Amino acid sequence: MSELSPNNSGLVGAVEEVLEEGHELLRTIGTGAYTWKDDGGCGASIGMHYRHVLEHFQCLLEGVAGGRINYDERRRSSDLENSPETALAATESLIAGFRDLGEEVLLGECAVVYSVGYSAGGTQEVRSSVARSTVAREVMFCVGHATHHYALMKPQCSQMGIRVPYEFGVAPSTLKHLETHQGR
Repeated sequence: MSELSPNNSGLVGAVEEVLEEGHELLRTIGTGAYTWKDDGGCGASIGMHYRHVLEHFQCLLEGVAGGRINYDERRRSSDLENSPETALAATESLIAGFRDLGEEVLLGECAVVYSVGYSAGGTQEVRSSVARSTVAREVMFCVGHATHHYALMKPQCSQMGIRVPYEFGVAPSTLKHLETHQGR
């Protein structure tokens, strides 16, 4: 992958950065490590976590055109979950797709569909004029969501002897706090 493009800063740059972190991890591990499940942890493989991350970004990008982002319509692709090569290609495609978003798109409003409860009626759609979201807000959600899943993947990497950067899975606000208060 290439460096961040100079024209993309802010939110699109944050998407690129977080997806590049995943891309770098995928380049260093094989299929065995990608699909290995930690029985003592949450029972999910790195591939399962990474698929989940990618599919949230895919739902966001696909929903932008129609102004309705439905995170419940994730494909749950076994190929993304079991093949680091497929996940690498999807990551590259997502980075390219987000680079094509213009500032006006990021500022646009959107409806959001997301299951928030366990009951059959737990799906919520935010669509009123008062409670709509923006594409920019959903980009922030997906970036934070990815960081959270990277944090879940980090101990699995450690168990398998896979080295990841200290920053992997650590929120930018936490890194800034540590730099300020601990001289890290």
